[in-house]
Amino acid sequence: MNTRPLGRTGLNVSVLGFGGSSLGGVFRSTDDRESIATVRTALDLGINFIDVSPYYGLTRAETVLGRALQGVPRERYLLATKVGQYGDGVFDFSAARVTRSLDESCRRLGVDFIDLLHCHDIEFADLDQIVGETLPTLVRLREQGRIGHIGITGLPLRIFPAVLERTEPGVVEAILSFCHYELNDDSLAGILPACQARGVGVINAAPTGMGLLTARGVPAWHPAPPAIVQGCRRAVEFCAARGVDVVKLAVQFSVAHPQIATTVIGTANADNIRKNVAWAEAAPDFELIGQVLGLLRPIHNHNFTRGRPENRDPVVA
Repeated sequence: MNTRPLGRTGLNVSVLGFGGSSLGGVFRSTDDRESIATVRTALDLGINFIDVSPYYGLTRAETVLGRALQGVPRERYLLATKVGQYGDGVFDFSAARVTRSLDESCRRLGVDFIDLLHCHDIEFADLDQIVGETLPTLVRLREQGRIGHIGITGLPLRIFPAVLERTEPGVVEAILSFCHYELNDDSLAGILPACQARGVGVINAAPTGMGLLTARGVPAWHPAPPAIVQGCRRAVEFCAARGVDVVKLAVQFSVAHPQIATTVIGTANADNIRKNVAWAEAAPDFELIGQVLGLLRPIHNHNFTRGRPENRDPVVA
């Protein structure tokens, strides 16, 4: 699989990354043996970037991933996990907690080094604390050789420049954004030049909008309003009528952007990861993608947001 540099980290990541949220049963009930087989399949197919969090399945995802990685040479994969979010509404970005969180994650994952450690969903945090306490703690951990690189994640796009503009270059080395570079919403593109100028690597996650652009549809907890759900459903049905899985187009659209280092997609099904890899490596059907983009134009860049009031994006509807 092709790789791209992740900003100035020196890491070369596969253009399709493996998202560990599914290993925690976030989207459906999963079998751990199937999940482990899926991780091994992803590695065998050339995916080298794996993203997970202690929040996914309340530590289950990290635990299952750790089992999947047993016996796998460490140089075969780049591992990202997160600190700060530990349950629904449970956030703690204090220096003591994020340090302890790293120790806990390493034990579950069976490793002593994390390639990329993210502050998880910082829209729920006081950004003063992120800038003044959390990130300096991660810098110390990086200096100690416990982690390789530092990132931040979240849904609202405004949080990224809000933090990057208040930190020295090189403190934040990567961002992970989700639901903002997909067929119906490509607003992430607006901050790519600023990230590139600072040497910050960009990770795109949830190219199907956490289920919006899938035949199965969205889970009950999904925050999208009905207009977005219905608009995406029309695109799903349009593709199905032509014998095409909309996920194929979603993957191809996302991995095509040269300034996005990797697009993370989650699955706990080995057949699905095989399909995703094949689609990512195939020549895109630009004509059909264009037709789907036209169908989605009425909801283009319509969004949903969350977090503390001062961290939320303006809602476009």
